[in-house]
Amino acid sequence: MDFGKLPTVEGVDFALRADPPQNETLLAALPTVTTPTLYIGATGYNMKAWVGKWYPAGTKEKDFLAQYGKQFNTIEHNTTHYRIPDEATVARWREETPGDFRFCPKIPQTISHARDLGLSGRQIAVFCNVIAGLEEKLGCCFLQLPPYFSVRDINLLARFLEQFPASVPLAVEVRHESFFQPTVQAEDYFQLLQQHHVATVITDVAGRRDVCHMRLTGARVLIRFVGNALHPTDYTRIEDWSRRAKGWTAGGLRELYFFTHEPDNLLAPELAAYTAEAFKAQIPEAQLRGPKPAGGQQGTLF
Repeated sequence: MDFGKLPTVEGVDFALRADPPQNETLLAALPTVTTPTLYIGATGYNMKAWVGKWYPAGTKEKDFLAQYGKQFNTIEHNTTHYRIPDEATVARWREETPGDFRFCPKIPQTISHARDLGLSGRQIAVFCNVIAGLEEKLGCCFLQLPPYFSVRDINLLARFLEQFPASVPLAVEVRHESFFQPTVQAEDYFQLLQQHHVATVITDVAGRRDVCHMRLTGARVLIRFVGNALHPTDYTRIEDWSRRAKGWTAGGLRELYFFTHEPDNLLAPELAAYTAEAFKAQIPEAQLRGPKPAGGQQGTLF
């Protein structure tokens, strides 16, 4: 993930901004959750470098997804951004993962990056019909809008959300600076998501602190955490997130998806393991699990 990356993170202020006041109102209206669910995952499972460390020695490529599912309980599924899978592929994904696993497929770029967000064709319906084959293992799809998509395009997004099936959980990620300004148009955007029961995507990355906006629009949120090769700040940032997640889940947040990005995905399991421990320490009542080194090896978590 190159978006927002910097050549060095020295001097970057990674402090999480305070919750916007709208979060307090939103959380106060949510029902109390005694056992929130935290999903912790990476951005891909086809990782030969994990064999012998996070996958058992000798694991074949055909078994990577099954081994990934034993280690993580979710995935930021980027493969769907580039093509719509067929029904047989979706069925295989569903069958090869454990019962508590949830896929978070990215909306195809033929929709997200189309000038009309795919409203004039059948792509939305085709994708949703196929991805529904994940059944109970469909966590939350997410729409990653292009960087030029601004608050001026809110009406188009509104039309998209009206057509998008309410039965398919959805989150939206925006990157244009106009969404993070204290304007009526920016607030209209967040209200639009809330009205349609669509979650926000919060991206924590060094070079664009504005996209780490901390705004909630429902009982679910997706967080994309971009680490820096296990720089010490990766760990302190995770500790900050665990404390913020504690407050949100105590307030009524039901589901939190947390995706660890590291360069080339290589060190994502190390950071995910640390994340699981940090979150469990803060929210012991939560359902969650994180990866453990294969074969009894000791991982470097601290």
